[in-house]
This record gives sequence, structure tokens and C-alpha cells, in this order.
Amino acid sequence: MIAVDVGGTFTDVVALRDGQIKTAKVTTDYAEVFGPVLEGAAALGVEDASVFNHASTHGLNAVITRRLPKIGFLTTEGHRDILDMGRVWRPAHAILDSRWRRSFGDAARPLVQRYLRRGIHERITADGGVLFELDEAQARTELEVLRSCGVTGVAICLINAYVNQAHEVRLRELVREVLGDVPCSISSEVSPLAKEYARASTTVIDTLMKIIYTDYTAKLEKGLADLGFSGELNFADCAATLVPSGRAMELPFRIVFSGPAAGTVGCAHFGGLIGENNLLCADVGGTSIDISVVTAGEPFVNTSFELEHDLVVNALANDISSIGAGGGSIVAIGPAGEIQVGPDSAGSSPGPACYGRGGTQPTTTDTCLMIGIIDPARFAGGAVNLDPALSLQAFENLDSEFTLAQKVRYAYEMAVNNMAEGVFNVAIKNGVDPRDYSLVAFGAAGPMLLPAVLDTVHCKQVIVPPNPGLFSALGLLSADQVFTANRSAYMLLTPEAAPAIDTLFGEMESQLREGLDEGTGVTFHRSMDAHLAGQSWETPFVPVPDGVIDADAITTMVQSFHDTYENRSGNRFESMPVEGVTFRVRAVLDTPKVAYPEVPQRGDAPLKPVRTTVLRYLGDIDADGEGAQTADVYDRDTLCAGDVVDGPAIVDEGLSTTHIGATQRATVGRYGELIIRRK
Repeated sequence: MIAVDVGGTFTDVVALRDGQIKTAKVTTDYAEVFGPVLEGAAALGVEDASVFNHASTHGLNAVITRRLPKIGFLTTEGHRDILDMGRVWRPAHAILDSRWRRSFGDAARPLVQRYLRRGIHERITADGGVLFELDEAQARTELEVLRSCGVTGVAICLINAYVNQAHEVRLRELVREVLGDVPCSISSEVSPLAKEYARASTTVIDTLMKIIYTDYTAKLEKGLADLGFSGELNFADCAATLVPSGRAMELPFRIVFSGPAAGTVGCAHFGGLIGENNLLCADVGGTSIDISVVTAGEPFVNTSFELEHDLVVNALANDISSIGAGGGSIVAIGPAGEIQVGPDSAGSSPGPACYGRGGTQPTTTDTCLMIGIIDPARFAGGAVNLDPALSLQAFENLDSEFTLAQKVRYAYEMAVNNMAEGVFNVAIKNGVDPRDYSLVAFGAAGPMLLPAVLDTVHCKQVIVPPNPGLFSALGLLSADQVFTANRSAYMLLTPEAAPAIDTLFGEMESQLREGLDEGTGVTFHRSMDAHLAGQSWETPFVPVPDGVIDADAITTMVQSFHDTYENRSGNRFESMPVEGVTFRVRAVLDTPKVAYPEVPQRGDAPLKPVRTTVLRYLGDIDADGEGAQTADVYDRDTLCAGDVVDGPAIVDEGLSTTHIGATQRATVGRYGELIIRRK
């Protein structure tokens, strides 16, 4: 089995063969993103692989940077500005800021320019009736405008199309007649859910992803075939569940946020193997730290997510919070002369000062190099040469009255504090006590920085899994293959609604079975999003019983709603009627998963460090001293199950470095994981 995680800076490839995990890390090429994927696949060998699981931030980065193709947007006449208005929500920091503008609005960087958004004369009512028939002549005129503008795709979202798709289907036929075979998405197929704006933004993203990924997928499939791969190519979606590439390209909006989600699934799987089912997952990369929660072995999943503030996508997605704190976070002097770290990042170009690529500002990576946590000769497995003199120069150039030792020490403490604050806030947001949760540190910079948050966040322990630098890619070998169908239909949960709801679930399950081979092991999971009658927002993922939906099943659904509502809000209102809004079916297929090899016991030979090093600026610093500590250095590949490493210590491996603080102790687990606790 092979998996690849295409990031903004590096493309991570992992292979599981004969019980052994092999890895490759290749620099991402924005001009031809598929190239590094094939390069990494060739390095590890794909000839005998049965599956190739793929996750990427390629589409996400295209949206964030607005390197997007030109598309048109068709909607009901009078609603062309829905994409500009969004939900009219402001972030908390902008409530009183008259200058604030949403990032995707016409005053900033719209996904679709206003002149490419055209109103169509038609109207479907909320119950599915036709108020105005589709004016085909007027629609053709608007499509001619789009043709003259050179659009390469069209997104269609008509009012109330989720209850009656007739006008959208016909309008798509007209697009084919006027514009030819351009990618075209209709909201009634992409996201047949209530609430027009989220349905519209999701449909626009789907059209963009079709253009971005269709050619990419074709080149990737051909390249893999040329390398001898004959297995199944799967794409991960926003919940890091797997979908065959052909099915993924039917609704590619689901894969726009696949990269960060894979790490959460990998944590849940690995946590189950070691008996730790309550986890705070923290992926520290160059620019940000992505934080998520796993409770009782299950990631927290939302029914939608935001690519940017108020830019909504209706897709099941792991709930991930990102803050600007990573290895590339820039160290600067604030207006009051204080040390600040992030959220600005040096990125991969020019990168940290020590990279020698023209960066002049110190970063968190430069900080750790100055301290001595990073060995410049072993960074990134020796693939990147670091120059400590450039880090020293960058810190000396900071305009501050602090001494050099203070600059480095405070930069380190601020970087750790930013991450600790992010982890703590996510725990509180999800209503969990961090003392009951283990913190999983992964990403290239996670093991280097996150053990230091133990004294601030008071987590149970920090777990550094095997191959932390490529752990998100490993997460793709821990994921299930899942197909999802959902429909919105406002119905009070009464016995009279049972036949309609039963028909709805029957149609969705039949739709999912059509794409599956006979004899495939599959389990169907039903759920619904519902609310108390009169509420505007739903309680998601209310369990729905299997089998025929009859009066007894309706009673069970109502009871399940009240139980779920109470668990989420702490309140229960059994006297109020319940209204179902969205009904959902997930088909989960039997999927092979990564089995981590166990590491041997040490035996009689004592554990010895490979060398010692000096860590500066972490102890007491004053005018005469640099706060030096002597630390043992260990090679992770030589550690055995049961080994105990007392801090201060450094554990080196090819693509990551773990720093064990002076007050901490690490124990090696059965799979080679490092369990770091306070002494």
C-alpha cells in the first residue's frame, strides 16, 4: 500500500510493504504538482502496490491564493450577489471595524467576478412547485455572454433547486449546447441541501476543483500506469475517508481539504493500537499548527467547514483549527519592544534565514538551530543544509535592547506559548479537559516544540508516533473507503412522515449500492440533522435506526434527537416537536489499514547516547551565561521498546527531531512511539 500527501512545501510519500514502512520526501512543484508525486512513487516502487491513496492541498492552495480558472455562475434572477454577501457574518475581531471586507467579496478577491454571475428568469417554490418556468431564450442570451467572456466552467445554483432540480438539469443541457463540453456543476447534485448560500459556494468550489483536478488526475493515472501500477487509486476527502478517483472526480469539492484531515484519522487509528482513545492531535508544519480532537477513538466531524471566514463548503469534514505557528513563523519586535512570533511566516521561499535562500528575518527554525535542538548536518535527513551563522546574524539584526540570549530564549518561549494557547483553546472549544487527553505531536516540527507545552497545557502526556514527519501520509493508510449521500427535506418527525423518510433512505442506499461491486463488504450508517421546530440551525449526526422507517422508528429518531441535543447543549426539550432537515447515509467499506511493526526489546545491552550536545538559552540566562544544558543525543532507529530517556535529551531521526525537556522523561512504546511525561 502507498499513500501520498501533497503539501505546499513538500510531497510526502509512504509505502507499507512486507510489514515495513518506507518513506520519501520530495519538494512540491507548483508548475506540475503531479511530478513530485510520481517521483516519490518511483523511489518507493509502485509495481506491486494494491492501492495508492492520495491527499492534497493543491486545490485548497489555489483557492487561498486565487490562482483560479475563470468560471461563470448562474442563479435565479435577483440573486447574483449571493456569493458576495455570504452569510453576512463578521469575525469577532471585525465587529466594529468599518473597513473590514470579506476575503471573497467583490471588494477583495471574489471567486467569480460579478460580470460572470448571471441571473436566470425562473423560480421554484419551497415546496417544489414552479412559480416561473425557465426562460430558455433568456438563459441562452446569458450563456452567450459567458461564452464571449471565455469561461472554462459553469456553476449553477437556483433557488430551492434541492427540492426540484428540473430547471437546473435543463439549464445544464443549455450550457452544453452553447458552451460545449465544459465542466458544469449543479447544486441539486453537488449539495442538495437547504440554505442557498452554502449550496452556492459549494457548487462554485466543485466547478473549480473539476477544472483543477481533472487534468491532474488523468496525468497522475497515466504516470502511475507507466510506472507499472495496476491497483486502485483513491482520493481522500475532507474527513480523510477514501473514494476511488473516478467517483471523487464526480464531486471533487469533497477533496479540497483532504491533506490536514488525514493526520487526525492517523492519530485515531494509532491511538487505538496503543490504547489511547482520547487525543489532542497537533500537526506542526512550516506555516501553521493544525489541531483537532479525537474522543473515544472517533474524530470530531462537522457537516460543513470554512476555507476562509464565511467561505462555506457543505462537506463532511474533520473539525480542524489552524493557527499561524510553525517552523517558519517569523520572530519580530512588536510596537512596545516585545518579542513576537508569527503569524507571518517565511514559507518555503525564501524560508528561514538559516536556509540561505535570501531570508533575513529569524524564524522558529532559526531559534531551535541557535539553541542547538536542530543539528544543521542532519536537518531533513541531510537534504537541506543549514547555516547557523545566518541565524545568528538574523537575531543580531533584531532592533531590540534585549541581549542575544534573551532574544533567542524569549522567541522560543513565545513560539511554545502560541502553540500551547492554540491546543488549550481547541480543547475548551470542544468541551474536553486536556488532563484527560494525550497530545499527539507530529509534522516535521511537532516533536521539536510540542513536548514543551506539557507544563502549560497539563495534558496527560505527549505521544510522538513513528515517522512523525510523514504521519499525515501514513494516516491515509489508516482510513476507510466511504461513500456518502445526503438529502434535505423539512419534515416533522411524526408517524405520518414515516413513509416519505423510508423512501428517502431507500433511494439514497440504492444510489450508493449502484457504484459498488457485488459482494463488497459494506456497512450502512444512517443519520440525520434535525432541530426543534422553529429553530434555525440543526443538531447534526443524530442516529437513525436501520430497516424500515415506521411509527416505532420515528419514535426512536425523536428520542435519539433529544439525547444528542442534550449531549451537545446540556438542555432537553421533550415537549417540543422535532423537525428533520437533512437525512444522510454513509456506506463504509472493509478497507485494509496500516499495521505498525513492533520494535524489539533491548535485552542486556544498556541504552547509550550516540553523543552529547549543548543546548543554549534554556537554563538560567544572565549577563555572564547562556543558560547552557548538556543533553544526550539518541538515534531513534536504535531505540528499543521499554527504553527510558531522561531529559534534557534529543532524539534524532531522518525527517524530525524530538526535544525532551530537562523536567521530562520519555518511554519507548511497543511500536517505537515516544511517550513523554513530566518526571
